[in-house]
Amino acid sequence: MLLSGCGVYSFSGAHIEGKSINIHPLENKALNVVPSLATTITNKLSSRILSQTGLTPVNKDDADYDMTGAITTYAVSVTAATSVQIASKNRLTVSVQITFKNRLNEKANFTSTFTRFSDFDAAQILQNVEPSLIDDIGNQLADDIFNKAFVNW
Repeated sequence: MLLSGCGVYSFSGAHIEGKSINIHPLENKALNVVPSLATTITNKLSSRILSQTGLTPVNKDDADYDMTGAITTYAVSVTAATSVQIASKNRLTVSVQITFKNRLNEKANFTSTFTRFSDFDAAQILQNVEPSLIDDIGNQLADDIFNKAFVNW
């Protein structure tokens, strides 16, 4: 890690001033509920943040950073159809609303919704491809949330 006068920068471009973070488990408020979804995305988000920042995870209210959130959308839609109006591609979309509190810099606080999707062949059964779709979407969401919180994109 590189040191500067006002904080620590990591090789990911993250600017870290604090030492601790409280990452609360995501709530699943989507109309369609997949039991493992909230845990999977919470774990991906935690892994991304902890591996890239060196922050210490804590479960207390006085952490330097605090992150809460909820899954607000889990939906499958048709994205492409054949000439005879049969679906050829479907899309799984997941949205997560995140509230990030930076107790060291209130200007960095935010509440934002992050949405990502992954397409799959309509001939496939959702339950068969769902784990890989959730894995892909979870990685994209973790990257987006990390960048907003620590890289200021």
